Amino acid sequence: MLQEVFYWIFNMSITAAVTGLFVVLIRLIKKLPKRLTVFLWLIPFFRMTVPLGLNSPYSLMSLFSKITTKTVTVYRPVGGIAFSMTNCVMAANSYFPITYKVNILERVFGTASVIWMIVCLAILLMLTVVYFTTLHETKGAVRLRDNIYLSDKIISPAVYGIIKPKIILPLSYKDKDIELIVLHEKAHIRRGDNLWRMLAYIIAAAHWFNPFCWIFLKLFLVDVELSCDERVLVKIGDDRAKEYALSLLECKQSATVFASAFGGAKIRTRIENILSFKKMTWFSLTVFIALILTVFYVLLTNAG
Repeated sequence: MLQEVFYWIFNMSITAAVTGLFVVLIRLIKKLPKRLTVFLWLIPFFRMTVPLGLNSPYSLMSLFSKITTKTVTVYRPVGGIAFSMTNCVMAANSYFPITYKVNILERVFGTASVIWMIVCLAILLMLTVVYFTTLHETKGAVRLRDNIYLSDKIISPAVYGIIKPKIILPLSYKDKDIELIVLHEKAHIRRGDNLWRMLAYIIAAAHWFNPFCWIFLKLFLVDVELSCDERVLVKIGDDRAKEYALSLLECKQSATVFASAFGGAKIRTRIENILSFKKMTWFSLTVFIALILTVFYVLLTNAG
């Protein structure tokens, strides 16, 4: 059973790497707003967690199916509609249960599946320790107002918690103007970014053997911060963009796993994005949304 799970996890990881690389290329288009393109990271993460996909002749995987992949149809309810799993490894003759082409492949996947599980559990254990350590940082925080707290245990403003998130600021921020910082952190809360961060790390733990997974995770966390910056800029207007960039420069950078920190991503990249930010027209917004939906369709469907 473990061996079969790992076989499909391995296949899903390859497919996720291919689709994720296309997301990396798309995010290089500077005119695309980060508050929209950040959702494209759902594609590789979805590919890493859900083995099934809808068949489509317009799928990106159709380009690879003639060379390196095989579509394994799992469910065909009516007509031309079908759900399938993409088999990139093609090391088996049949799939439910899996029978390998040669015995050595069965031994390889058997050993690999045990190693995969041990490392995965070790990473999850480490993440659990980090999570509770992060929660410990919130203890002793003094309430300033609403859900905003001050603490001498942190060096950068951040949102802590998932169910009842709190904005916690360094104690030195007590007499500072925190309006723009709070707007940024409230954007994290509205989007549920701490939950998405946790899910992203758990997915990365399951695909620890895939180096692209960790690259995607890093870029996703950067785009989350860029997206929140843009949401703040939409609210405050272009006139205060420099003021917002200055507040970011004055903030110390802090590496956090389960907390959305104000200074938690590349400062230079964020400042460049802030200073070059332009509000979208309704026409450009419609075009961008249509483009992103098309990308979702092409990258999430299987060959068929």
